[in-house]
Amino acid sequence: CPHQALFQSGQFVVVLHTHFHADGQTESTRIRGHAIHGLNGRIYLGEILYPLEVEAELGCEELRMVGHSPAFLACVDNLARVADCEASVLLHGESGVGKELAARFVHDRSTRAAGPFIAINCAAMPESMFESELFGHEKGAFTGATGQKKGLFELADHGTLFLDEVAEIPLPLQAKLLRVLEAGEFRRVGGTQTLKADVRVVSATNRNLLNRVDQKRFRQDLYYRLAGIEVTLPPLR
Repeated sequence: CPHQALFQSGQFVVVLHTHFHADGQTESTRIRGHAIHGLNGRIYLGEILYPLEVEAELGCEELRMVGHSPAFLACVDNLARVADCEASVLLHGESGVGKELAARFVHDRSTRAAGPFIAINCAAMPESMFESELFGHEKGAFTGATGQKKGLFELADHGTLFLDEVAEIPLPLQAKLLRVLEAGEFRRVGGTQTLKADVRVVSATNRNLLNRVDQKRFRQDLYYRLAGIEVTLPPLR
């Protein structure tokens, strides 16, 4: 029994339990055990049960978050709490820890789950194309713009926009992104019509953004706009 450690150390423990109902259905539950000190030094086990969502039937090729360690469960619990609100989210973590999976986890458990989830890797986007990708462009706005194109903000309306490697956004474009986040309004490149989009932004970085603010490589006001809630993902090791 994992809770035996509680009686030996007195420290709380967290376990993931799969309960089988009488009808054969399973329910995943996170159990947090606490030591309750009674009379004469006797220790009792107090449990708090957190029902988890029923896992979808996914094939082996599907990407998903998997883990049972206390660090992982605490992270999932934190992400589930974050999903319940509308604040912007900044995910911290080393490369490869699954920041996009965490962003999808937040989206799928939010009130925006029925809306689109749009992702962009800011480090892989050329600076010359960045504004067009985010906000779209009109026909003839620049050489090669043979038609109107909707930007990612427009496509993510009533959903979530995931900005991966957000620290790599070029400094000149950070001011434009800030204005959109503040007003919810934007214009396509080459356009005159002001458009609106109801978008929740989830960002991710493997860098220390406050250090980049000190280095004048990232706007402080944009940092505070993106970091409504900060979540650190544990290393896979």
